[in-house]
Amino acid sequence: MDIQKVLCDRLIISSDPDIMSGTPVFVGTRVPLQTFFDYLEGEAGLTEFLEDFPHLQTQVLQVLEVIAKAMLNQEQITYAHSA
Repeated sequence: MDIQKVLCDRLIISSDPDIMSGTPVFVGTRVPLQTFFDYLEGEAGLTEFLEDFPHLQTQVLQVLEVIAKAMLNQEQITYAHSA
């Protein structure tokens, strides 16, 4: 599963050469998806990202849902191949 393609197809993120040089951003914003992941990796975490960008709460939950489904799918594939 190509996570970025799913996120684009669901209109959660977009990548347009005229917006931030094609960097994937949340649709309708100039907030890069990478910024979200940077918050998650840092001390700030999800809570601070949502405090700083409250208008993106729905999109953030959709991103996490897509990633979780991809991880579960990969786990099932791995399990099926090892059985």
